[in-house]
Order: sequence, then structure tokens, then C-alpha cells
Amino acid sequence: MTAVLITLSLGLAALCLLRLLRMRKEVRSLARHLRRYNDGEVSGQAVIGGPDRALEALAAEINRHTGLIVQAHAERRRTEDELRQAVANISHDLRTPLTSISGYIQLLEREGLGGDERREAVAIIRKRAVRLKSLLDDFYELSRIDSADYALKPERLRLDTLVPEILMGFYDAMEEKGLEPAFELTERPLVIRADESAVRRVMENLTLNMIRHASGRIEIALTADGGVAALRLRNRAPQLLGTDPELLFNRFYMADASRSGSSSGLGLSIARGLMVKMGGTLSARMEGDELELTCEWRLA
Repeated sequence: MTAVLITLSLGLAALCLLRLLRMRKEVRSLARHLRRYNDGEVSGQAVIGGPDRALEALAAEINRHTGLIVQAHAERRRTEDELRQAVANISHDLRTPLTSISGYIQLLEREGLGGDERREAVAIIRKRAVRLKSLLDDFYELSRIDSADYALKPERLRLDTLVPEILMGFYDAMEEKGLEPAFELTERPLVIRADESAVRRVMENLTLNMIRHASGRIEIALTADGGVAALRLRNRAPQLLGTDPELLFNRFYMADASRSGSSSGLGLSIARGLMVKMGGTLSARMEGDELELTCEWRLA
């Protein structure tokens, strides 16, 4: 009996030793894989040679950690690319009016310049200076919105009265552009808690964007459903076919690749930033060749 117990004990000891040796081998393998991954020699996932819950859990955590590193590196590269593009676009946007201003100042310095030519040059310089100030204001506002110190002053607002008031201020511009507005504005009281100046800025940016880029019929609707107030702006946008509409909210993205328009391209980015600050949402979707922008607020 004693001999049997000794044999069993030796057998168990041998099994434990083998298990320990195998675990040490697997741990060394995982450490080697992690070292080679950190050195950039491998990119695959860590695997173990046999079934062991503890080692499988360790390998899974290593793979999750390396996956997070890959994701962080990809995000860093994306951010760096966006920053380079942003710097290039800012430089282009600022250089254009500055170059024009410089050219007309040189023109004013010429002798014998007629009065009419001088007045025209001054008017163009003034126009370019206003354009430059608008660009700088947009850049500054976007940087402020991203700051944690950017505080809003929420209050109870009647969207059903505020929205028509803002839209009426753009009616002449719509007519001048030849747009055909179709309004669907609920008469039901829609009360939200939001910052009035922010709501106005969102409305102004969305409406100006529509006026600049739309043609023909445009639709603007204010509705409420399920405790949510929704403002929808819809217009034909065939130039955006095949484009992810979410790109419209990316900083400095412009459908006009030459960036030859009169806007900074930041209007929709600023609008979304303000909506997020107010606890609302701003989304975009394409239905056929029509673009629909939707703002949503929770009803108070």
C-alpha cells in the first residue's frame, strides 16, 4: 500500500513538473512574441500550444493590448494626416485674401492711379479683409468649441417661434439665389433647454450652407416625435453622390476641392460641435441625390 502511494505521489509530482515546465515554455513563448511585436518583427496574435485557461486568458489580454496599440497608432496617423491637411487648407484659405490685399496695396502705391481705380481697389481690399476676418473668426470659434472651458447658457427656448424667426432673415437670400423653399413648421409648442446663441449659430450655418450649395427646391421641416424635436433641411446635392455625407462634418473638408468658395468649410463642423455641446445631435444622410441634414433636441 505504501509503495502504491509513493508511486502515485511520484506520478503526480511528475505531472505537476511537466505542467510547470510546459507553462514556463508557454510563458517564455508569449514573452518572446511580445518582445518581437514591440520590436516590429511580428504583427500577428499570440497563441499558446495547448489548452490552459490561465494561459489562454493571458494570451487574450496580450492580444487585446496589442490590438489597442495598433488602434492607437492608426488613430495617431489619422490625426497627423488630418492636421497636415488642416494646416495646408488654413494656409491656402488665409493666403488667398492676403495675396489679393497685397496686390491691390501695390496697385494703390502706383503714381497716376485714377480716382475710380483707387476707390475700386480700396473696396476690394475691404472685401478681402472682411473675408479674412471671417476665416479667422471661424478658426477661433472651432478651437473654442473643442475646449472644456467653452460654456453654454442653457435656458428654456420655444423652437416653434425661434426657427421661423431665423429663417425669415434668410428669405431674401433664398429668393436672390433662385431657391424654392418649402416650409413644414409645426405650430405645436416645442420647448427645449439650450443656449439661444448656439441654436441661432447652428441654424445660420445650416441655412447658409444650403443657400450656397443648393439649387431649385429646398425643404425645411420642424417636427416633434417621441419627446424629440427635429429640424430637417433637405436639398438636391448630386455633387455628393458616392460620398460619405459624414465627411461634411470633418474639419476643413470641402466638396469643392479647389476651395474656391467664399466659406471656410468649417460651418458644419461648428454646427455639430455646438449641437454636441447642447446634448443634441446633427446628422447627415443621402437619399438618392438629395442631402438631408437633421438636428435633434430633447424636448424639455
